[in-house]
This record gives sequence, structure tokens and C-alpha cells, in this order.
Amino acid sequence: MKPIKHIPISLMLAATTLLTIGTASADDLISQSRRALQQLVAQNPAAAKCKSRAVAVLVFPDVVKAGFIIGAQGGQGIFFIHGRPDGRYRTVAASYGLQAGVQKYGYALFLMNQKAVDWVNNTRGWEIGTGPSVVIVDKGMARSFTTDTLHSGIYAFTFDQKGLMAGLGLQGSKIMRD
Repeated sequence: MKPIKHIPISLMLAATTLLTIGTASADDLISQSRRALQQLVAQNPAAAKCKSRAVAVLVFPDVVKAGFIIGAQGGQGIFFIHGRPDGRYRTVAASYGLQAGVQKYGYALFLMNQKAVDWVNNTRGWEIGTGPSVVIVDKGMARSFTTDTLHSGIYAFTFDQKGLMAGLGLQGSKIMRD
């Protein structure tokens, strides 16, 4: 019975290690973020439509999520305004519930108007689900996505999901400028 009690602690230590490893240099992170955005746009027509209209894009190329009952996730990204890097950001989240596993993925937030860009620039840290409305574009929505359906301040796309973890949500993710 004792070894079972140590599993959650061991997984949390592993998650903490995963989240703190891999602090990329600024140039490496910019390159990774550009590559991830190019790949997303090439593979997802809805993301390409968003990018063509977006004022800015915040790209997190590698987010790691791990947990057993208690979970954590984190990653670093680059904020691009009109295609130029304009800041380094970090995303973190914690969760509690029926969950187990480790997962790696990326996500991009397309900011569709200056109001959304100003809001991101003027807040010290924000959570997805607060501020401008964020629409998480899943595969079903992406099939019916047109430039006429673009009406939100921010659109979120996840990509490159690898690993085993029940459920994936961005709700509650805290984002802050480094």
C-alpha cells in the first residue's frame, strides 16, 4: 500500500521536472514557434484563414501536461505582431480530478483585432476564459470555418498532440509575459 501513496508524488516531481526542462534560448524559441505556426497553417485551412486576418499570433510550440489526480502543464511561446516577434510568453496551468498520464502538444492563439492585442499587451498575466472571447477551434468547427464566421477576438488551435492523457482543454491556462 505504501508504494501506491508515492505514485502521485513521483508523477508530480516528474511533471515539475518536465515543465522546467527545455528552457530554450530566445532565437531557438522563435524558430520553433515560426516552424510550428507554418506547419499548423499548412495542415489546417481554418488556421490559414485565421492567420490571413489576424493582427497577432501567440504560439506555444511545446506544452507539456502531466498528472496523476493532480496535474500541471507548462510551456513557452512567442508573440508575433504582423509576423515579427514581439515578446516571449509562458503558459502554466494546474488541475485536479480523474486524470493520469503525460501529454505534449502545441497551441496558437490568433488575435483578430487590435482590441485583443491591446488587452494581451496591457495585462500582466491572464487566463484563457477571461478578457476577450476565445473560441477553441476543434476539428468539427474547422470543417465549417469560413472568413464569414470570423467574429471573435481570439481563436485557439491545438496541434501536434502526443502522449496519453485523458482530455485536453485550454480553459484555466494562465498566460504571462516573460
